[in-house]
Amino acid sequence: MKGEQIDGSFLLNNETYLVEAKWHSTKTGNADLHAFHGKLDQKISWARGVFISWAGFTKSGLDAWGRGKKVICVSGYDLVLMLKNNISFRMLMEEKIRRAAETGNLYIKIDEIYPNISK
Repeated sequence: MKGEQIDGSFLLNNETYLVEAKWHSTKTGNADLHAFHGKLDQKISWARGVFISWAGFTKSGLDAWGRGKKVICVSGYDLVLMLKNNISFRMLMEEKIRRAAETGNLYIKIDEIYPNISK
């Protein structure tokens, strides 16, 4: 379908994650998050998503988007600190997924997960 392109996918702990990546200079808001979730809704029911936004996410966008989605959000800030502190993407994702399941928050910053990491 035109306009329904997914940027990539990966397996983590026997779960399939579809990836949307935005490398824009402005933070990602509600519209892009809703569009990606709409793409996921067109896929098989057990597919999950990872939304990577280099600039991060607007608070109002995350608030408007709500909870209970099957998407984990990752920012460029998360990726930079992950690499700087030699944290594997697998470890970061496992922690983000666990925290999302516990709290309902789809975006947990890396320094909330690892408060003593080097910035």
